[in-house]
Amino acid sequence: MNTLEFLMGLQRARDAAFSMLAARGFHSFGRGSRILLPFRTGNPDLISIGSGVIVGAGSWLMSPAREHPGPVIELHDRARINQTSITAVQSVVIEEGVDIARGCYITDHSHSFERGDIPIRDQPLARVAPVRICRGAWLGQNVVVLPGVTIGENAVVGANSVVRDDVPARAVVAGAPARVIRQLA
Repeated sequence: MNTLEFLMGLQRARDAAFSMLAARGFHSFGRGSRILLPFRTGNPDLISIGSGVIVGAGSWLMSPAREHPGPVIELHDRARINQTSITAVQSVVIEEGVDIARGCYITDHSHSFERGDIPIRDQPLARVAPVRICRGAWLGQNVVVLPGVTIGENAVVGANSVVRDDVPARAVVAGAPARVIRQLA
């Protein structure tokens, strides 16, 4: 074993230990799931993580509000996210087997920007609508998913896309805003 292999083994052991200890802070945390460090969270008791989930290094799962008693972020079995930011006040559901590439941002809410005398971050929420990314979908690098969107089963979202409307099952979408460019068989 060379030095790099040894260090990588230590890193895997550190992440496994962190995942095991942190699991108790979540609403639920499935068997075989891993959180790779560094990782940020807010109100983890409102986040549900299924079995075999990988939360990649640099990811951020945040629920800034406490109005809902149950989970507002759900990562179902075998979901994989990498340097992904998910923020929810009502509901973001990532179904089974979804792959989300590096740098994606998913949210179920947006702030108002009506008033010029108040910073936008201090203005009330203007839109809150649930987001669902259905089983087997794949989001490419740097995708943004806006409130109220459902991405269909086994759909593909091209890199750097901004998804503001629903995506049909087995569709390939790309662009800002994302548009259907192909329907898979």
